[in-house]
Amino acid sequence: MLLTTIFCDIDDFCKHYEKFVSSKRLKNKSTLKKGGRPRNLSLSEVLTICIYFHFSGYHTFKRYYKDHVCIVLKSLFGILVSYNRFVELMREAAEPMLFFAATRNSKNISGIAFIDSTKLPVCSNLRIYSHKVFKGIAARGKSSTGWFYGFKLHIVINHVGEILSFWVTPGNVDDRNANVIKRVTKNLWGLLFGDRGYISKPLFEKLYKNGLKLVTKIKKNMENKLMNIYEKLLLKKRNIIESTNNILKNSMMVDHTRHRSIHNFCTNLFSAIAGYSYRQNKPAISKSFLTQLNCSL
Repeated sequence: MLLTTIFCDIDDFCKHYEKFVSSKRLKNKSTLKKGGRPRNLSLSEVLTICIYFHFSGYHTFKRYYKDHVCIVLKSLFGILVSYNRFVELMREAAEPMLFFAATRNSKNISGIAFIDSTKLPVCSNLRIYSHKVFKGIAARGKSSTGWFYGFKLHIVINHVGEILSFWVTPGNVDDRNANVIKRVTKNLWGLLFGDRGYISKPLFEKLYKNGLKLVTKIKKNMENKLMNIYEKLLLKKRNIIESTNNILKNSMMVDHTRHRSIHNFCTNLFSAIAGYSYRQNKPAISKSFLTQLNCSL
């Protein structure tokens, strides 16, 4: 059962996470809180409920928690708390959810990777001036579909659709930003395929020195000097990362404008990324295509 698998992985993670946090906590007795009621839901249960939301088919977390968790899944958890209390627990789950999502990054680096960014608007354009939840954090940006206000999700996947790394930035950060590229391409080698938004000579040269060749479609006024037939054919498969973004935004419910706090936004986003790693039938380049491609060269 998927729910059991997710809980077992998270429970193992939480044991190490809580041990690490307790070792870094200040030992000053004056800063330690005394007393208080024990939690009805453990951290691993909170994280599991958040991740399983992305497989439930519900479009809003409130309906999912009240109609599914509190009724269908009630016997699988301890004493469930009210919805308002669970929203408060989600604030505390943002940081461990980030670390858990990072641990779910694939280690399958094959020499073929795809990079892209997708917009994460936090409100409609008509409400930008009155929006206060993400004021000073989100920013205006422009994508291929127009202007938006919010964030960008930068991801890198391998040829079988597994997420290798991800990073979140304000919406006005360029795809070719040196700090972003450095973080998401760490430890990568081989070929990196992107769209025309990544065309940059300094970026190409910097990645090439690190053993990573950036391959993009060329503009009409550019000459094809470095792209061979093997890279051209693989570049045509770049739509698998667009399919990955589509799954995250539509099926995993990453793209919506109902967030009421930055913490819950982060919990929802990172839980979707973690949940994607459990998804079956990810967008991928077929083995037969790669075999035929290698045999023909």
